[in-house]
Amino acid sequence: MERLPGGRRPRLVSSLGLGQRCWEVTLDEERGRLSWRLPPRRAGENCFVPTSEIIAVEETEHNKKQRNIGKWQKMEKPYAFTESRPKQLLVYINPYGGKRQGKRIYEQKVAPLFSLASISTDVVITEHANHAKDNLFEVNINKYDGVVCVGGDGMFSEVMHGLIGRMQKDSGIDQNNPKAPLVQCNIRIGIIPAGSTDCICYSTVGISDPVTSALHIIVGDCQPLDVSAVHHNNTFLKYSVSLLGYGFYGDILKDSEKKRWMGPIRYDYSGFKTFLSHHYYEGTISFQPAKHTLGSPRDKDSCRTGCYICKKSEQQLTEQHKERGLKHEEDEGEWKVIKGKFLAINAVNMSCACPRSPKGLSPAAHLADGSADLILVRKCSRFDFLRYLVRHTNHDDQFDFSFVDVYRVKSFQFTSKLSEDNESSVTDIGKKHFGHFCRDHPACCCNIANSTWNCDGETLDSSAIEVRVHCQLMKLFARGIEENCKDEAAYSQSSDEQLL
Repeated sequence: MERLPGGRRPRLVSSLGLGQRCWEVTLDEERGRLSWRLPPRRAGENCFVPTSEIIAVEETEHNKKQRNIGKWQKMEKPYAFTESRPKQLLVYINPYGGKRQGKRIYEQKVAPLFSLASISTDVVITEHANHAKDNLFEVNINKYDGVVCVGGDGMFSEVMHGLIGRMQKDSGIDQNNPKAPLVQCNIRIGIIPAGSTDCICYSTVGISDPVTSALHIIVGDCQPLDVSAVHHNNTFLKYSVSLLGYGFYGDILKDSEKKRWMGPIRYDYSGFKTFLSHHYYEGTISFQPAKHTLGSPRDKDSCRTGCYICKKSEQQLTEQHKERGLKHEEDEGEWKVIKGKFLAINAVNMSCACPRSPKGLSPAAHLADGSADLILVRKCSRFDFLRYLVRHTNHDDQFDFSFVDVYRVKSFQFTSKLSEDNESSVTDIGKKHFGHFCRDHPACCCNIANSTWNCDGETLDSSAIEVRVHCQLMKLFARGIEENCKDEAAYSQSSDEQLL
């Protein structure tokens, strides 16, 4: 690495994963590495950082006293170091969703960093639903090194659908074919969190902080991500990367959509109301176990940066596809079938962690192992179901109940009992209409026949669905959750007001 002019010692502005502080850095010429010292809060610790981690440096005098050390500081003459950084980005900002501060967060916290790293941006302020999705089908996507979405999980889902859909369209892939091998997206997506929960960002980075996410983009990190394709009767419905929930979480979403005027608090209100209703749903779920993955939903191996299980699973799936060719042989292998009455059916591609649920719905779920964790919560007492929900907020084993089963799967299908019995008979039609009447008049004691699927925060009209996990279909500007994330997250939250 070249020394700075005059032989003066460089000072690191920020190191990824520790992005809220400044670090004193010295070039160790004998070892050919940079040594860095933590601020006075943790003085005395010496570590090493790869040059690829450095965002930028500036020249300072060796013995010059630094003011406001530990805070983000503006550099007078920055030197950009990171060669793997993207050169041009397409940025979509949702000014209305979540905290309604997406534009302000981008302009005050993110745009200055992109400018510092000499990254060009084309910014689009979305004006209506699916604006970003539709725009991605029209722009020259090849001129960009990545797409950045500023908003919540809904904004990310919109960009993801546009990018995946554009890739399949350009490759001549029919998305309505549930067995079609989808083309991987090489263009990465960056998430600048500005939503209500920011579950996807939290589960892939470990913290919902716009500056940390911006640094991941600047450094050019890459985190593969599994995507589940949802179909109904050979018709494509949605893509999912976090939660597919039927029953409890589907009912919460459907009820909360009627109360958008309440703001984010509507989720708490609808959740309490849904818990009291205690509806269960009958149906049949069939699935293919994910035998290619080394992990298990019940183990303690959480998905972390450089996850061995994800890498090994990718290798095994690649070998399987080479042996079979490009065509999916999904009929190979056993299918397990389970019938019953369920309070909730959840399928997650990631832990679905958030500040309210630090471990998420499935703590050992992996981001890129080509599988989903299928969680079946059978009919039980209201008190037992409450015990299960409380487990999401602490560190106890949330699957340690007789009425909860969890499986790691690569595909599954679900059909409600009403759909199974409904062959257009007069009796079934009567049941269907009566069930609709009960839904509109909850004073009735009858149980509702069908629930709604919650697909990453959006409702699906069809209760009978077919789901297939596509291994590492897309990539994020991220690197997974780092081991020291908890300590840094606590520091980041306490010092967020000091930024810029």
